[in-house]
Amino acid sequence: MISGGVMEDLMQLWHRAEVDKRTAALLAGAACGAGAAVLMIRKMIRFREAKDKIQRARERRTESLQRAEEAVLRFKESHPTTDSALILTLSLSELTKQLQEGLLTPEEVFYTYMEKTLDVNKKLNCCTGILLESFDQLKTLDSKKKGILYGVPVSIKENFAYKNHDCSCGLVTDLDQPLQKDGVLVEVLKRQGAIPFVKTNLPQALLNYDCSNPIYGQTVNPHNLQKTSGGSSGGEGALIGGGGSVLGLGSDIGGSIRIPSAFCGICGLKPTACRLSSQGVRPIYRGQKSVLSSPGPMARDVDSLALCMQALLSDHMFSLDPTVPPIPFNVEMYQSTKPLRIGYFESDGYAQSSPSTARAIREVKALLEQAGHTLVPYSPLKIRHIVNEIMVKGVLADGATTMLQKLEGGPIDPCLSAQVLPYSLPTWLKKTLSFLLKPVAPRASAILSGICGVSSVPELWKQHAAVEDYIYETIEDWRRCNIDVLLCPMFGPAYNFLYCGKLTTMLTNTMLYNLLTFPAGVVPVTTVTAEDEEELKYYKGVYQDHWDRLFKEAVSGGEGLPVAVQCVAMPWQDELCLRLMREVEHLVKQSRK
Repeated sequence: MISGGVMEDLMQLWHRAEVDKRTAALLAGAACGAGAAVLMIRKMIRFREAKDKIQRARERRTESLQRAEEAVLRFKESHPTTDSALILTLSLSELTKQLQEGLLTPEEVFYTYMEKTLDVNKKLNCCTGILLESFDQLKTLDSKKKGILYGVPVSIKENFAYKNHDCSCGLVTDLDQPLQKDGVLVEVLKRQGAIPFVKTNLPQALLNYDCSNPIYGQTVNPHNLQKTSGGSSGGEGALIGGGGSVLGLGSDIGGSIRIPSAFCGICGLKPTACRLSSQGVRPIYRGQKSVLSSPGPMARDVDSLALCMQALLSDHMFSLDPTVPPIPFNVEMYQSTKPLRIGYFESDGYAQSSPSTARAIREVKALLEQAGHTLVPYSPLKIRHIVNEIMVKGVLADGATTMLQKLEGGPIDPCLSAQVLPYSLPTWLKKTLSFLLKPVAPRASAILSGICGVSSVPELWKQHAAVEDYIYETIEDWRRCNIDVLLCPMFGPAYNFLYCGKLTTMLTNTMLYNLLTFPAGVVPVTTVTAEDEEELKYYKGVYQDHWDRLFKEAVSGGEGLPVAVQCVAMPWQDELCLRLMREVEHLVKQSRK
């Protein structure tokens, strides 16, 4: 039997325990509330800081544009006879010749293009800021007219390092961090007499082929303001396509030079990986080795690309960056007239070309055959396996963790939100969805599996080995087919807004050659016709799935927009790639006459 006193003590203990439980619950609730309040305050502070950073960046841009505009007005008042209209019609080759011969002065050319850039930017929103130091560089140009690009104003993508300027890659977190020195290619341009004068827009976080970010906004297409310029070198594409620059530098990890070049009706070259120095060309993240990025030139014609490559592939670059193979530009290969064996295809078997793109391939094939070249049907190897198991898993080997971290601390741009949504899902959920979707949506299943990345270091090594094997297999396949170069589709025409982030499936057309490290370039050859638009109504695609339907929507309403084809060569044969591009360009011009 328990005595009454003991029972009373037990009851008191129970009562105190109940009180303590309630107190603990109240304290826990208060702590959770305080924690939530702290997190909310921190979030508000980060939001405020991000907003302030964006505001400062926009103010810097506005100030640079205003100061440039004032300088242009002063020059025009003191030089009323400058024939700006004539200067803007000259090709890069003609421009450099007249500058070297003294028929034009660097000042006339510089202020002509500065004025045109300011005008184009008002329409297309393609510039992130004028490099005001260019005005000082203009004054100190060597009077001996040294350099292949003497006196030529050159535009550069925002992620190219220029001393005392940001390389934000459209990320709020990377604002207010000016670079301490010029990148190698910017320094080489200067040593060759060129004047880098403006930085151009890009998409938030680079890994997107639209051209919009929360800092500088959306860049639009020079041929249709209701279409995107493409990306990620979209500011370059728009500025050059709009006539505001005669030569620009972009970078390309999945088509980022070729896509905006095609969308905006200009020429662009992704060189062999490591042919040009990447020191000072900021990626979204470093260390990814499966799918390599390449800086490269963008211009209105192929000869301009070749001249730029000739200027960059110089002792200046080889001494500034000894990791780059010292291989100068091979003029003989570029100017060769030897008939070529050219592989070609209209569709890679993963992404079906639009009617206008397929027509462009057929027309160019016919022109090349008439010119004496041999065209050989070709298909890329194992494309369906390669896309997700090697390309996607390579670029997003960490499951997109680094990219998502870079996006923290600022708003996500609408052009990117649809793309990053699946990245942010937990890995277990992505794998579960991939398993469930496999019978009904095989492409969606494979993509979800791919964006999980690799799970261990041994798996990453296997992935790298698979990349090497695929490169050698493709080279062997080219040799078996006895082809010198490849003619293949460049997807397009330019998209309606907000489709790029939803349509990463189309990147097989371009990213394949980053994976292979092959040089690849694009040339505009035709425009979308009313017949193309009519045929588009019956477009089904390879898989006839959600992404094929989205592509049809994305390219609709494109009548009159430029359409390009893509030319590809073996690694380190950039000059042969350019030679095919020039041949295509020449034959298309002849056929129009």
